[in-house]
Amino acid sequence: MRLLRTLVLIVFSFIVSVSLSAQDFEQLLETLSNQEAFWSLTVLDESGNKLENFNSDKLIIPASNQKLYTLAAVLDRLGSDFKYTTNIYGDGELVGSTWQGDLIIRGSGDPSISGFLYDDDRYFVFKSFLNQLKEKGIKQYSGSISKNLDFFDGQVYPTGWDWYDLTFYYGVEIAPLSYNNNAVDIEVLADGMVGEKPIVKYFPNHYPVKLSDTILDETDIISINNQQIITEENRKYDERYLRPLGKNEIYLGSKLPKGYKEEESLSISDAGSFFTNTFQVFLHQNGISNQGNSLLDILYSDILDSYPILASHSSKPLSELIKWANKESDNFYTEMMLKTLAAEEQGIPGTFENGIKEVRNFLAEQGVDTNLVKMNDGSGLAMGNYTTTGNISKLLYSMKSHNEWDVFYNSFPVAGIDGSIAHRFKGTELYNNIRAKTGYVSGVRTLSGYMTTRSGKQIIFSLATNHFAGKVRPVDNSHQQILQYLYEKY
Repeated sequence: MRLLRTLVLIVFSFIVSVSLSAQDFEQLLETLSNQEAFWSLTVLDESGNKLENFNSDKLIIPASNQKLYTLAAVLDRLGSDFKYTTNIYGDGELVGSTWQGDLIIRGSGDPSISGFLYDDDRYFVFKSFLNQLKEKGIKQYSGSISKNLDFFDGQVYPTGWDWYDLTFYYGVEIAPLSYNNNAVDIEVLADGMVGEKPIVKYFPNHYPVKLSDTILDETDIISINNQQIITEENRKYDERYLRPLGKNEIYLGSKLPKGYKEEESLSISDAGSFFTNTFQVFLHQNGISNQGNSLLDILYSDILDSYPILASHSSKPLSELIKWANKESDNFYTEMMLKTLAAEEQGIPGTFENGIKEVRNFLAEQGVDTNLVKMNDGSGLAMGNYTTTGNISKLLYSMKSHNEWDVFYNSFPVAGIDGSIAHRFKGTELYNNIRAKTGYVSGVRTLSGYMTTRSGKQIIFSLATNHFAGKVRPVDNSHQQILQYLYEKY
């Protein structure tokens, strides 16, 4: 009888403990701002047991937490040592110092032909190509620079991307041959008189321009209509950028207070031509000229392997690309890797649809309930994405036993130190004790990852706030209070 009474007390204590745990969080939630919002929280211990379970199985919009699904699948299927290889083939022959024929660039889906992973040297890959061509004795070519784009299909945007986002760096085209993240980098300096137009610089091929209505870059592919105005110093900056769909006509209509400096990366159209046109100008400026037809024809061919390789570039390993994509929440890198996953695993051409299928296959293998996963893209920018914090936490737990765990874990932003949470949690106990992926679209804020608590234990958490009104900062403050609660409790 005494043993039975003891067992009853143990069970009762466990039930009360679980009940109080839920009550504690719910009581905390009632004190936070944005009571109009939908909240979800799942917390797991080191063995995968649920410590907190609030709306864990209810659908939420994940925003960029969706990247965790995509990047984990890419890492699993392709491996951290995978590298992209971009080749320049020659259709012709070398006569003296002239390549009599065309240069053909085969796009491989490499998202990193920019400066991000090369000490901000945006011409790093172009310089490598240039040096290799010169080493072969090529000083000029008589044909054109053509491009092979077979590796991906022709759909450059995932389903569900909003047209407004397509002007900006986070909504650029996804194409197998891409340069500078398929964006033009704009720098505007309002150093003139009130009522004048500010100075505009831009890259590629940037140079200062003042008081002009239209700028046409040296590649003849992008026009920039500068209708910006300098206002009084005490006025608020009023941003306005626009690029019509399918056109490379960038409109600048911002109002900038005197002395203000603004930097923005704006998307381009026809990524393949942006690459080849920019590369052609770069070659010309650095000693390899074009003698003949400069038209840049799209080449679809299955005989490229019969041509000699004149220059080649291999990217940094996938571990570095995933680290960049996760820490910086880079939509472009993520979608490029999604299509690469499709091409490598389900056949050329790589498509968004096949990439998502492969991600879903991987998630099912990890025990994630794919009935509660809806994906329209890989990055989380699209409308129509849904999952649960329970599913996200399940994946995060599963990855701890994955053979690429170290790479996956080290790709997360670190609280107060780097990535998308570099400026959060400074001066708190959470500093350097959280590795987590952020997510944001209008009305949605998410945060999922790993925490080392005050007791030294590691917990897994996935936190989502959906359908909130107003600014994101109050929600971030609430998330910090919740994470502090978890840090102290466990």
